[in-house]
Amino acid sequence: MSQSIGVRRVTGSMALAVWMVLPWLTGCVSLFTSKRRLPVPETPAVVQTVTADQLVERLNKQWASFQSMTASVDIVASHLKEKQGEATDYPSFHANLLMRKPEMLRILGKAPLVQTVMFDLGSDGREFRLSVPPKNKAYVGKSRETGTSKNWYENLRPGFLFRAFVVRGVAQDEYYSVIAETLTEEDLTKRHLLAKPEYVLSIMRHGAEQHGLIPARVVRFDRVTLRPVEQDIYDDLGNLQTQVIYGQYQSFDGSMYPGTIFLKRPEEDYQLAVTVERVTMNPALSDEQFEVKFPQGVAPQRLK
Repeated sequence: MSQSIGVRRVTGSMALAVWMVLPWLTGCVSLFTSKRRLPVPETPAVVQTVTADQLVERLNKQWASFQSMTASVDIVASHLKEKQGEATDYPSFHANLLMRKPEMLRILGKAPLVQTVMFDLGSDGREFRLSVPPKNKAYVGKSRETGTSKNWYENLRPGFLFRAFVVRGVAQDEYYSVIAETLTEEDLTKRHLLAKPEYVLSIMRHGAEQHGLIPARVVRFDRVTLRPVEQDIYDDLGNLQTQVIYGQYQSFDGSMYPGTIFLKRPEEDYQLAVTVERVTMNPALSDEQFEVKFPQGVAPQRLK
């Protein structure tokens, strides 16, 4: 009795297996599959193709042609508390921007409506001076250092601002690699998908011990225009310091420059949304134009 039951069980299992495999053998798989239509991303009509060396050569040429810049911008600053899920957005303010190689920078921020000076930040590339007239305060510090103040606005440094507003070239002691990617984004206004072909340029340097490489920057290029659209900047230990997104480029007196710049400092919990109104490339700028004078009787505090 037990033997006959065992035979029937084996036979039933074999029948089930044959029944499952038979549609695949005969081509009749309609009981198991169904077709559905997927949205097809729209691709640009023209996509440029260059080698890694050609892309870097183009970037270096643009950086070499840059000497100075003045700009008129509007800035919205936000203090982020991502762990608490909170963000504080401050009113938009107007600012005049001066830049000159190698890393000289000055930003004069004015309060909305009344246009009184909110702050005046200037740097010779090594040291910076910051005047805050509404609080009757003055500060000095190193331009390239990362701020450690509990007040996020006291951590604004000219060094990273300069490197965010202009994408510099690849230095002789840096190494690079390039990959091609295609990102897919949804166009909510037209309700379709857009394919965005990009080149990703990874720039690296030797670490302190000269063993291996650490990231210096990652720059994304739109393959339609070959212009930078994003930049991630890292510190000497390979930690992400600054994230920059460049909006659609516009012509300012014949010079192409992003119409918007979104800048985020993850470790310092703030971000800046910059709308560019006017740009003048390579004007003559003197050293005196980058000097910030403190009000009489105000002793500057050194920021670290």
